[in-house]
Amino acid sequence: MTLYQSRRLINQVALGLSLAAMVFGLFWLGWILYTVLDLGLSGLSLQLFTEMTPPPGSSEGGLINAIVGSLILVGLATAIGTPVGIMAGIYLAEYGRNTWLGSVTRFINDILLSAPSIIIGLFVYAIYVAQVGKFSGFAGVLALALIVVPVVIRTTENMLQLVPNSLREAAYALGAPKWAVIGKVTLRASAAGVVTGILLAVARISGETAPLLFTALSSQFWSVNLNEPMANLPVTIFKFAMSPFKDWQELAWAGVFLITLGVLGLNIVTRVIFREKHKL
Repeated sequence: MTLYQSRRLINQVALGLSLAAMVFGLFWLGWILYTVLDLGLSGLSLQLFTEMTPPPGSSEGGLINAIVGSLILVGLATAIGTPVGIMAGIYLAEYGRNTWLGSVTRFINDILLSAPSIIIGLFVYAIYVAQVGKFSGFAGVLALALIVVPVVIRTTENMLQLVPNSLREAAYALGAPKWAVIGKVTLRASAAGVVTGILLAVARISGETAPLLFTALSSQFWSVNLNEPMANLPVTIFKFAMSPFKDWQELAWAGVFLITLGVLGLNIVTRVIFREKHKL
């Protein structure tokens, strides 16, 4: 066998293994999506968006309080965690690449990024919930924000590092200060990647249950008060899916469908917007 034939054989084997891995992943992803659509669509109704979660033994109810609660928790956590993550990512990429503080920050961020979410929930429970003596929406926001921060930091840093140094040098040559170069050159060039990181963070916290069990808990009633327990979709799905009541199980699958559809729709809209901007 010649060297060319050997290299071609190795390339074909590697390509075949890569395609097999892709098909394997797509198979399970397709199965999950099919199950969510099959069981989730059957639970959709007008009551789902107009009535609150039903008490035990009741067959009538919806998820309006859990939907609104999840929107509040995820929205506030994203609003709090995103600026912190972007600013920290800018520091690591533009100022602290070769500094000891940057190395320590990067190491700690990697630990937070890989830490199980239940640990973050227990941490917030210990430092806040146990001190004030009650579960609250604010504690849930804090726990979810701590999950958002490391994801946004890592993505922002990686995207800024991919920007060619020639762009920075050209801006410096025109007399632009460093803050202007970062804000008007590097961040604009990596905006799509940074937004993708934010969407990844939103997708992750949208379905997090463990942190909310120790912080916001849940509520059967309508509540938008951050100082009180707040209904949310992940915990409601957890409780209803484990219940023996068929109606509750249908509501749980409807909640899963709503989370999946919301994350998917947010990703599609954002990508379409950025694609239009690039065309302009």
